[in-house]
Amino acid sequence: MGAAEKLATWGDLLTAPGNRRAEVLGGELRLSPRPLPAHGRIQAALGGSLGGPFDYGVGGPGGWWIVIEPDVRLGDHDIVSPDLVGWRRERVPTFPNVRPVDTRPDWICEVLSPSTARIDRTRKSDLYLRHGVPFYWLVDPVARVVEALRASDGCWIRLGAWTEGDSAGIPPFSAVPLAVGRLFPPQR
Repeated sequence: MGAAEKLATWGDLLTAPGNRRAEVLGGELRLSPRPLPAHGRIQAALGGSLGGPFDYGVGGPGGWWIVIEPDVRLGDHDIVSPDLVGWRRERVPTFPNVRPVDTRPDWICEVLSPSTARIDRTRKSDLYLRHGVPFYWLVDPVARVVEALRASDGCWIRLGAWTEGDSAGIPPFSAVPLAVGRLFPPQR
């Protein structure tokens, strides 16, 4: 971005084309195609698997707000719309029902798409770490893998990766095992 160019903000997102996914990273307005149906299915499956025990407290400890694709403003020129986000209720006692949410999430999950995987693994990963997000998950629909990272001393520590057939308590949601294979659409 040249020195004379205006840095993008929330206002630029409000005027972005409706048929594209829009975010602001480092002041740059980034437009990407809407994801494939498998992507949405993974979001819904993960939201349901975590939302029941951790958001609604059904079969688990509760204590979280789990939201699909909220707009989160980490700074004036860093506004993201992660696939799934979670806030601990002990830190955020009132549901964040505003747009954009100006409170840093305690967990972010990105479902990788061909058009966004590189950004999710590099720029957004660095952005989330810099803004103090404690946990970051990456879900790869092609490899059918969930990878979990935890922030520690300015670096991401890889907690592990899980795939079909695995049932794992993955931090920060260790209290209830996640059946990883159920997240992915059936293979032909």
